Amino acid sequence: MDTRALAAAGRVLVEARPLTFSELGAALSRQWPAHPPAALAQAVRALVPLVQVPPRAMWGAAGQAAHTTAESWIGRPMEASPPLERLVIRYLAAFGPATVRDVQAWSGLTRLGEVADRLRPSLRTFRDEAGTELFDLPAASRPAADTPAPVRLVAEFDNLLLAHADRGRIIREADRKRLFTRNGILPGTVLSDGFVRGMWRITRSGAAATLTIELFQTLGPRERDAVANEGGRLLAFAAPAGSDRDVRFAPIA
Repeated sequence: MDTRALAAAGRVLVEARPLTFSELGAALSRQWPAHPPAALAQAVRALVPLVQVPPRAMWGAAGQAAHTTAESWIGRPMEASPPLERLVIRYLAAFGPATVRDVQAWSGLTRLGEVADRLRPSLRTFRDEAGTELFDLPAASRPAADTPAPVRLVAEFDNLLLAHADRGRIIREADRKRLFTRNGILPGTVLSDGFVRGMWRITRSGAAATLTIELFQTLGPRERDAVANEGGRLLAFAAPAGSDRDVRFAPIA
């Protein structure tokens, strides 16, 4: 199969109007009837930069995942070879101080040590407790070590848990294995003093919205109350006004 021709045909179809993968595969199978429609659609997914269009990824909305090209969505061509220095700088702006391994884990790229070395004159460097070199932007905010880290309920798939190679700085290895499931689903997490102490989920039934918090270990009364209060704030935001809201703690496994 000519994959370039397949990619070009797929691009034309999804730029004419956003399509689900089922619709895309069916349209492509008219030109390549000997191949499974699903395989054709997934090949285009791998060959062409795509984005999901609304209503998917909109708060409180649902619908089938339809796609168009990234170029069509942003209204301009994508750079063929964007500079890696820009990627590293943008990463550090969000997640620094960080190691080269952190940037590589987040981006999926390798050999970024060479890029960091080229940027070194314009960056700040530090050493962590193990002597590993960390990079950061010169003007980045770096709170003092004794800055309080209040309880927070962090959203599903938050980059806090995805953007570093060493996740031991925020979660125990045993707890990390409970979070990262085989199907790649990453639940919402409970942070206390900047460390993952549990996970949370919201279920709805009619006008009722229940936030269930599953802690990984027992917390002191004051800390548990802070988690419950933060849970109430989350429900006030996530559940419509007038809902019957409830915060519950699951038994600790």
